[in-house]
This record gives sequence, structure tokens and C-alpha cells, in this order.
Amino acid sequence: MSKRRIEARQRRHHKEFRIAEPGVGADERARLRELIDHVSPTGPELSESDLAEAATALWRARRKLAGAEDRLARQAGRFLSASQDALDAAGVLVQDHDRIPFGSGMALEVLLFQDEPELDVERVVETVRPSIYLTGRRIQMGQVIVGRPAAHGNGEADA
Repeated sequence: MSKRRIEARQRRHHKEFRIAEPGVGADERARLRELIDHVSPTGPELSESDLAEAATALWRARRKLAGAEDRLARQAGRFLSASQDALDAAGVLVQDHDRIPFGSGMALEVLLFQDEPELDVERVVETVRPSIYLTGRRIQMGQVIVGRPAAHGNGEADA
């Protein structure tokens, strides 16, 4: 923007609300930009696998405390929920797969197929490790145990 246009925009406002021009020269601004470019983050950088491991540990702790009734467990559950909210805000999604119908094309690692007589379709009966996504990109594949309907007649499951 031209200097004249900037001055005109400032004059639209009352004198008390006008922004004073910074007392920094062009060479000082260039030096500040150079310093900002050279600043490195403090401490080690968090890798995606470290983030996935931390989110998985949080998921496991929340599952352990889900049915707890004592005051201390409820308080710990609230702290874990707050931690999960912070991860959600940072773009980390932890996906539990319990009870969803299973299809062979799903991006899940099946650890075990087990016969479940009460099921009519293949369904995830237990999530061993959740899928974790960082801003929509999967950084950890979920591990599940899938229940399948028991075959009628000889007691063997359909293949």
C-alpha cells in the first residue's frame, strides 16, 4: 500500500485511535526478519509415531476409567477428556472401531477372526489399537478382532 493511502486510512479515525508509525527502519526490519528465520524450535521435534503412541496411551487410559465410579477415577477421567479435547483441537483424531460392521476393504489390521454365534454379519468385536489421524491423514492403522457369524450345520465358520 502506498504511504499516502496508509495516511488517509489513519485520518478516518479519531486521533486517539490512530496507530503510530513504528520507529523501525528498513535495515532493522530486515535484520528482524533474518533473526525470525533462524530461530529454531526449542527441544526435540515430536514425530508422528510419538504422537500416535501418546494418543493410543490416552485412549487406553480413557477406556480403563470409562466405567469407574469412585471420585478419583472420575476426576482422572475429566483430565483425560481435557487432554483428548486438546488433541482434537490440534487435529488429532483417535478412531475406535468397536461394534462397526467389518468389510475386507477396510484399512484395519485384523489380528484375529473369531466365531460369534449371535452375529449375523462380520463385526469388530474389540479394538486393540485405534486408528489415529493427523489433520485427516492416517498416522497409525488400527488393530482389531473381528467376530464372524458361526456357520449353521457343521459348526465351522464360512470362509
